[in-house]
Amino acid sequence: MEIDEKPERFIVDGLRLDGRKKDEIRPIKMEAGVMNRADGSCYIEWGNNKIIAAVYGPREVHPRHLQETYRAILRYRYNMASFAVDERRRPGPDRRSIEISKVSREAIEPVLMLEQYPRSSIDVFVEVLQADAGTRAAGITAASVALADAGIPMRNLVSAISVGKVDGEVVLDLNKIEDNFGDADMPVAMIVESGEVTLLQMDGIFTKNEFIEAMELAKRGCSQIYDIQRDCLISKYKKLDSD
Repeated sequence: MEIDEKPERFIVDGLRLDGRKKDEIRPIKMEAGVMNRADGSCYIEWGNNKIIAAVYGPREVHPRHLQETYRAILRYRYNMASFAVDERRRPGPDRRSIEISKVSREAIEPVLMLEQYPRSSIDVFVEVLQADAGTRAAGITAASVALADAGIPMRNLVSAISVGKVDGEVVLDLNKIEDNFGDADMPVAMIVESGEVTLLQMDGIFTKNEFIEAMELAKRGCSQIYDIQRDCLISKYKKLDSD
């Protein structure tokens, strides 16, 4: 089925068009420490998304007037490569990338102990190599692992996922067709252990009951993502120990 064609139905016999149930996430592969020259890094494949996150710092702030006396500053750059989608994009930041960079930084900032590195910067670069819906959630998830891989003091990891509505039903982890033609899309990021929500955006309309159902799905989805993040970091350090 072509991506630019809206299907007659998104859910057939209880299954979505890619064979998943309503509350099922796409396959995820994640690896930490993939870039030697970064202080921390993470590569994630989430469905057909392919994203790499790299962390540099803490390091000196340039230009110096951006320094903060009692804490580090977090700089987050989300970028979608020009070849990441079917239609060729102009290289460089656009309004969407700038907005995603801002909300992603605000989603991760609450777990970082920035006060331990005054007058410093921590720079996060998230590069989308292949896009298939949910890139901001996948980017936040990978960036959180990359920050932990860099040894940045963190109170916890941040996990993120999207929830949406198709055929009048709430579904977890939208794919590209559901994202393009569905009724609603709601990216959510949270600290799983405390339940604190650090990102909540919505494009579309939920009823009150649908919103409650969507948040429950998001919590369950983020819990699964959190387990994958932990296993990814544990695997890296087990590998280092064996080497």
